[in-house]
Amino acid sequence: MVSVKDFSNDIRPTWCPGCGDYGIWNSLKRALVQAELTPQQVMLVSGIGCGSKISDYMTINGLHTLHGRALAVATGYKLANHGMKVICVHGDGDGYGMGANHMLHAVRRNIGIVDMVQDNHVYGLTKGQYSPTSRAGFRTKTSPHGPLDRPVNPLALALSQGATFVARGFALDLKGLIELMVMALDHRGYALIDIMQPCVSFNKSMDYDWFSEHTYRVEDEGHDPSDRMAAMARAFEYPGGERIPLGLIYRTEEVPSYEEQVPALQGGPLAQQSLRSRPAEAYRQLLDELA
Repeated sequence: MVSVKDFSNDIRPTWCPGCGDYGIWNSLKRALVQAELTPQQVMLVSGIGCGSKISDYMTINGLHTLHGRALAVATGYKLANHGMKVICVHGDGDGYGMGANHMLHAVRRNIGIVDMVQDNHVYGLTKGQYSPTSRAGFRTKTSPHGPLDRPVNPLALALSQGATFVARGFALDLKGLIELMVMALDHRGYALIDIMQPCVSFNKSMDYDWFSEHTYRVEDEGHDPSDRMAAMARAFEYPGGERIPLGLIYRTEEVPSYEEQVPALQGGPLAQQSLRSRPAEAYRQLLDELA
């Protein structure tokens, strides 16, 4: 039987003490165990950023990609071997900035990827520039007057494009975050989890106490995650307001995943199919037509 030790290794993380990445890292390992997955059944794709090094600190299939291109690579991998559980882990700069276009298309395709975005509202790896989700007035060395851009609303953006699973977690709430991860791993198509996490070095105005004061659980207020319009209303509470909704915002299993609809995948994962799926005569005929 699989355990957390099966997903662990001896490599010590280089994250700052107190970083929210630790909570996400520990939650993910436990969620994979609860989902009864083995390291061999999972492909963890990451981008560029502090938290994107997460696969280095786990025993798991890992693919470290380019900045903003994690979802594009994850999509290619999922189509090549849709028998694997594909997870994308990257930051708000990677997912909502450089990779926002890939997010939109992953959403509308409903491809079976679990997309976990470590949302710390800052570029931590490059020493504190403001990110797509940074709040108004957030001053940095490169933005002494604060960002002029309005922050991205990832939940509303995903819902507007037909997302079938939208959730938000908090790095300190391991129990709630693990529950969301397990649900996402069991989901039929694309699943977005926006994970609030403090950056203790470069965004000290949004520390653990700040998040604890501003977050609430939607289930405590009777939210119905099957109601898309109710989900959109929750999504618009933040950014813009001071209340940050946590939990399952929206979910439907009525929409087929992208890979379920691709004819070439009906015979099983491409990685397991024979390279010669047609009679030799069919290939000779094709060559004759192209000659």
